[in-house]
Amino acid sequence: MPGFEAPVNLAYSSRNRSAAIRVPVAASAKAKRIEFRCPDPTTNPYLAFAAMLMAGVDGVENKIKPGDPMDKDIYALSPEEMKDVPKAPGSLDQAIEALKKDHAFLLKGDVFTKDVIETWIDWKEENEIKPSRLRPTQLEFALYFDA
Repeated sequence: MPGFEAPVNLAYSSRNRSAAIRVPVAASAKAKRIEFRCPDPTTNPYLAFAAMLMAGVDGVENKIKPGDPMDKDIYALSPEEMKDVPKAPGSLDQAIEALKKDHAFLLKGDVFTKDVIETWIDWKEENEIKPSRLRPTQLEFALYFDA
């Protein structure tokens, strides 16, 4: 959600809290770190951390360039400047579709297996996505039934 603590724009920066990856300026080499700020706090950390690590390894192995750091407030950029900034999926549906399209990196080294990924996708679709489509949201209820 733009303007809040969970960034949706996939960029990195040293001092920018609107970036998905923050590399804070550190006084010493021992204090250097990165902050990956995207995962939802309700995530399963065992799966999320393993997947993030595998994505990082994939980036190193394939020499994927992260681009230049974004040292501006991303939320203050114009639509023209924003068009080239990649975004994280905006919903569970979009995240599952992205996982379906690109998960080969997760299969390396048998960290995840094909059946685990397929089971995860099926479970999320059957137990979270489909049921939520069958019910009104709180906003819909407030708009149409609380009048």
